[in-house]
Amino acid sequence: MALLKSKGMKVQPFKCGPDYIDTKFHEAVCGRPSINLDTFMASPEHVRELFAHYGEDVDVCIVEGMMGLFDGYDRERGSSYEVARVLDIPVVLVVDAKSAAYSMAALLSGFIHFRPPTPQPSAAPLGQEGNVRVAGVIFNKVGSEKHFALLQQVCADLDIECFGYLPKSSALEQGSRYLGLDFSELPENRSLMEMLEEHINLEELFSKVSVSPPKLGGVRGGLNNGIRAVLQTTPPKGTPPNLGGEKVTLVARNAESFSFLYQETIDSFTQVRFFDPETEVLSFENIDLLYLSGGYPEKHLEALVGNKACRKAIHDFAEQGGRVVAECGGMMYLCESIVTDDGEYPMCGVLPYRISAREADRKLSLGYRQFMLDGKEYRGHEFHYTQFLGEVPKSIVQVYDAKGNPVPTPVFRYKNVLASYTHLYNI
Repeated sequence: MALLKSKGMKVQPFKCGPDYIDTKFHEAVCGRPSINLDTFMASPEHVRELFAHYGEDVDVCIVEGMMGLFDGYDRERGSSYEVARVLDIPVVLVVDAKSAAYSMAALLSGFIHFRPPTPQPSAAPLGQEGNVRVAGVIFNKVGSEKHFALLQQVCADLDIECFGYLPKSSALEQGSRYLGLDFSELPENRSLMEMLEEHINLEELFSKVSVSPPKLGGVRGGLNNGIRAVLQTTPPKGTPPNLGGEKVTLVARNAESFSFLYQETIDSFTQVRFFDPETEVLSFENIDLLYLSGGYPEKHLEALVGNKACRKAIHDFAEQGGRVVAECGGMMYLCESIVTDDGEYPMCGVLPYRISAREADRKLSLGYRQFMLDGKEYRGHEFHYTQFLGEVPKSIVQVYDAKGNPVPTPVFRYKNVLASYTHLYNI
């Protein structure tokens, strides 16, 4: 993406799955928000419409996959393969070639022929085989020119295009945390771009992956925003009134503690105002909904505690019946306190729970989530290590994973506040 941008191209990035972190790297180099494409949280029609809408005025769209090509929540369902199939776009396999030679032929043959292309249209029902075209291969972590020559022989024997390689290099490694890349410091791209220029045949790659852009189908305008629709109930007595004009959604957003946001969600609100809970004091005049997004509040507790006026304003807004949606880190911020190995830090006190971010209590909770609320289905995902101190609080609904198995994730409703560890998506 950075290399193409440096050549004057307008690049629109996309990411398969619910990942909030890789999209931050995309936006940093492309100068445009990266858009998540997920076939569990959204319909195929929605995914196609997002791709067409955000890719409408650019030179190239790049969709980064997730995990292996066929890794989904149920076999290949929800995988990068399924996204490529829904969009009818070609796939470039990026293959870790470290310590491998001709046995790479068996591996690549498996990926290429496991679900062979068929002439069926991209709108065919999911679950049927076919119509993903592997355009070619880029090899990663190649040890030498001699090693690359062996890999080229593999591609020649399989009659598959080889677009080049990246050499094994410590300069290209990026640190990780919490199973994701560390976005607190974005890496320099110069070394990577120089290696790409030297070792990747971009002209050949573009000749094999060019496709006609999809047409806008008019679906997006009728999409139902999951977050906005959550609290469309009659407000209780004492709710701060909307003073007229456009409905305004107030969104918590900063570099890290409140940073997990889908661009599609933001764009779906009529009017948005952002604020930083670490530094700003709020005004709720004309605010229809307060949206507390996820992030890493446990890493910025001193700043959040220090902004007492903001915590009090949010507490008072919620107690007076203001509409609030809080997801994961935002839910933690609404609780009584967050406990770490360094002590206990008071939060907004809207929800009577204490959250532990202590090392001894760390436990990974990860996966897609779905539940019914007021006759409507909501979908999203959950990813956190923090836990409730003591017993898990009672939920107002039963939450399920992608396969329909019950999970203990609670959903809370207090007055006009809806809160959970689940990150919701538009469905």
